[in-house]
Amino acid sequence: MPRVLAIDYGLKRTGIAVTDYSRIIATPLTTVRTHDLLDFLKDYFAREEVDEVVIGYPKQLNNKPSEMVMHIDPFIRRFEKNFPGMSITRVDERFTSSIAQQAMIDGGMKKSRRMDKTNVDKISASLILQSWLKLQENIKKD
Repeated sequence: MPRVLAIDYGLKRTGIAVTDYSRIIATPLTTVRTHDLLDFLKDYFAREEVDEVVIGYPKQLNNKPSEMVMHIDPFIRRFEKNFPGMSITRVDERFTSSIAQQAMIDGGMKKSRRMDKTNVDKISASLILQSWLKLQENIKKD
């Protein structure tokens, strides 16, 4: 079964996470410069079988899209142009950065590593992916 890849899109850096081939576990993969994201994805898709991409789509507390969406939507259009057969799904990513910070603290990560924002980005991507996996699991149950 192909992997699912998650993107936590940022203006400077983008966190990437992937599932295992069984689509059970979401694992942080890396953080890339957003400027290099499409090149990274082209290379990754050439090496790994991926058929679904999940992208964090931030919403405000009132459920309206956040300001970051005005940067994410153009990326999604570029993504769809570069990877026309690839499915891309938007997932609400509210609070993933703060949950990622807490997960690092709870996991005993040293403060110096928690201060490295690349860790927050890729862990946030794995949280986005984990929420998508949970949603898929709930859909199968219904």
